[in-house]
Amino acid sequence: MKANVIKNNQVPAAKTTARKSRGAWQVPAALIFLSIIPLVFGVLRLNELASGAEITPDNARFFASPMPVVLHIISAGLYALLGALQFVSRLWRRGNRWHRWAGRLLVPCGLVVGFSGLWMTLFYPRPDDASDLLYAFRLLFGTGMVLSIVLGYAAIRRRDIMQHRAWMVRAYAIGLGAGTQVLTGMAGALIFGTPNEFENALLMGAAWVINLAVAEWIIRKRSTHQIRTA
Repeated sequence: MKANVIKNNQVPAAKTTARKSRGAWQVPAALIFLSIIPLVFGVLRLNELASGAEITPDNARFFASPMPVVLHIISAGLYALLGALQFVSRLWRRGNRWHRWAGRLLVPCGLVVGFSGLWMTLFYPRPDDASDLLYAFRLLFGTGMVLSIVLGYAAIRRRDIMQHRAWMVRAYAIGLGAGTQVLTGMAGALIFGTPNEFENALLMGAAWVINLAVAEWIIRKRSTHQIRTA
């Protein structure tokens, strides 16, 4: 009789563990999926530069100075993929070195993403269809990403775990803006048809705002949970 009770208790426990394990990977999987299209375009851009494709008005600036865009694409790919895995809770539990070692790679990658993006915004010739508003958005959010990483690094140096996580989540949200811009661009095409320069800038800016709004929700949810647990 006792053996049957133990077995019956073990079955629900096993199912709960399996359910939690699947749930832990849902957020990273969604983040990686969101990154796929920008990563594909990045790989195509690298192939274009490596193969010596035809130079056009749209890509001439990349051929004239390829290093910033190459660094941006490679670092952004690493940052998006490794950053998504940082949301798996079991990987940053005490005693697990994954989070620390991955973070040591993510910080420089994130800074390269931010600084190379700012460099391209400031020094690459501006495309004809780029508005002043989009230019301002790129400077604003690029600077915000760099500052968030610096503040997150400073927080972990003084052992402030909550602030470290908060700033790193914000930085990742900004870095993942290109993925969300695909979605806002599709939504804009359905609503406006072919958007003009101003509408395109608003759609791209909206992607960063949406990501940061979700990031703030995650930060506050975690903070509330930790306070209740304490």
